Amino acid sequence: MNIEKVWFGFFITLAATLNFGFWIGDMDRPELHSVWGLTGAIVVSLIATVLKFGDRTQLGAVHLATSLVADVQLIIGAIIWSWAAQSPAGMTGAMMAQVVSMSGGALLANIISVVLMVSETITIRR
Repeated sequence: MNIEKVWFGFFITLAATLNFGFWIGDMDRPELHSVWGLTGAIVVSLIATVLKFGDRTQLGAVHLATSLVADVQLIIGAIIWSWAAQSPAGMTGAMMAQVVSMSGGALLANIISVVLMVSETITIRR
């Protein structure tokens, strides 16, 4: 067993599941979406991105691209949340919907990354 592949698969899958945990729920209800859930999704997504830097294959490049997309969208969501929390109106339903939308885009990128990982695993010949 290759321990690097185990950690790679672990962090890719954890990034997707944490993102899903944040994303699920009514888009416009801030009380259903935890700031800690978004923070955890960002941190694990960034770790998964760093783990993807060593792969020099074409599939590795696509893995890295999907991870960068997820990182950017999650970070934009966090920026929107921070900005809304500091505004006089506070976190409104419309602002939370924008944060959750960004998380949804990141979730799609994470799902693509997991599908790529599974397909790569299936196609490996021993």
